[in-house]
Amino acid sequence: MYFLGVGIILLAMKFLEIDPVAAWSWLIVLAPFGLAVAWWSWADASGYTKRKAMEHENKRKQERIDKNKDAIGTLSSRNKRR
Repeated sequence: MYFLGVGIILLAMKFLEIDPVAAWSWLIVLAPFGLAVAWWSWADASGYTKRKAMEHENKRKQERIDKNKDAIGTLSSRNKRR
């Protein structure tokens, strides 16, 4: 995501002819977009994206369980400190 943001900023600076980016090659200005594509390809191929999504879902599930246990008074004081 950071590569995409940097790429958009560099592209705008090149288009508006803001120094020093105006003098740079288009290859350098567009490189962050290529890096973003490479990152997303690697993240999907390695399972990184799916793993992060599962971690997020498990965290939300555990928080919901803890909230419900706390509401009915079954959550021990040891678990509340987490």
